[in-house]
Amino acid sequence: MKEKFIQVIKNKWLKSIVLTLLLVGIIVCAYLAINYAVDKANITDIDMTKEKLYSISQETKDKLQNLDVDTTITLFNMSEYYKDFAYKYADLNEHIKVEELENLTSKADWKAEYGLQDTSAFIMISTADREKILYEYDLYTIDYTTYTEIDITEEAITNAILDVATTVKPKVYFLTGHNLYSSMYFQYLQSDLTNEANEVAEVDLMKSDKVPDDCSVLIITALSEDIEEIERDRLIDYINRGGKILLLSDSNLNNIKLDNFQKVLDEYGVSISDGIILEGDSSKMVSGAPNFVIATINSSSSIIKNANMDINVCLINTGKLDIASSEELEELNVTSEILASVSDKAFLRTDLTSNSQNKIESDEDAGGAPVAAMLTKEIDEDTSSKLIIFANTVFATNTQIAVSSQYYSYAMDFYNNRDVLLNSVSYLTDREETITIRKNLEAVNYDVTETQNRIVLTVIFSLPVLIIIIGIFVWIMRRRKK
Repeated sequence: MKEKFIQVIKNKWLKSIVLTLLLVGIIVCAYLAINYAVDKANITDIDMTKEKLYSISQETKDKLQNLDVDTTITLFNMSEYYKDFAYKYADLNEHIKVEELENLTSKADWKAEYGLQDTSAFIMISTADREKILYEYDLYTIDYTTYTEIDITEEAITNAILDVATTVKPKVYFLTGHNLYSSMYFQYLQSDLTNEANEVAEVDLMKSDKVPDDCSVLIITALSEDIEEIERDRLIDYINRGGKILLLSDSNLNNIKLDNFQKVLDEYGVSISDGIILEGDSSKMVSGAPNFVIATINSSSSIIKNANMDINVCLINTGKLDIASSEELEELNVTSEILASVSDKAFLRTDLTSNSQNKIESDEDAGGAPVAAMLTKEIDEDTSSKLIIFANTVFATNTQIAVSSQYYSYAMDFYNNRDVLLNSVSYLTDREETITIRKNLEAVNYDVTETQNRIVLTVIFSLPVLIIIIGIFVWIMRRRKK
């Protein structure tokens, strides 16, 4: 009797163990099957970061919503992060598809043209006619002020798609010949314009008989001397042809006579005063420096379309715009729109020998003075010329500005300087779909050590199994009590 009882107990335990192992096996198989299915389905991850660093930004959605060119994103030897990000583009537009290569056997032409090998890692963006390759180092940059890595994956992929899918790119020319700042100061601006699917070139009107016909926007920066009469006439001819101009002009601090250039500005009824504006409102200056003026762009302006936020520019040693009266503008067939003004406490200083940060006797009141404006000149019923003018050049440069004893920043990176500049060009080139506020991609990466990685993986995989085993043990014990 005793032996029979022991045998029954053994059989029950054996059945329980078998059931337990079977249940664990089913759960493990289900876990693996679910993970495999999710991986193949490319289900979009939930982005819990405040800056939405792992989501497609509204900027990209706006730029690609009207894409009508079949575009392929091809990945080779790229990590899951980049694969996941690529599939987000396929969800945006039916003309975008993603493919993952296992080898380069079918891409002999790529191997020959780009020197690719089986160990290469890249993303190829291609249409039927054009292609652009992105290597891993194209997907991040380094902030050399803090030595942190900045992820620019979205920026790189979006700009590459626009680059290969855009058949006709606006051509942006920089006027050269009399510039106060060399072209090296505008390298970041030129690079950003190129990344926004523009072609960038230079034109010297002493060598060219006119502003080129393919010029979509002419960018003029601060002058070190006056232009020649022939250059003046060629600029006025460009205006009369409906030319678009972005003028970044400093105040005349060195009392240079700019008679010829002023005649160009007279076509729009605008001039720039001598002296610089200093802020008297501490909330409208940077770190207590009154010559670093923070001006808010007019919220109804076309250059900050759909921003839904205050857009500020930081102008450094800015001048003041003097715009003709409404009657004078009417005679010129010009309409004006103020883009940015200073505070009511601002003042204009022409005596630059004074180091005082407060208003002195020789300073002039400049409360509410305009520092940026857009002027539209009607040439005839079908033709108009536009001028967007800022009374400052430095804010558009990659000039290094010390922000502490250890760090510096580039002038173009202050506040929304970059957005305002690029949006101005987008507006002048009639590409309002690219007017946006660009995603802040800066983030400090946290790289776990190998030991930390093992601990994390152990917790992730062992804890659920432990909970299952405990649950089964409790279930068995309760059955025994019955």
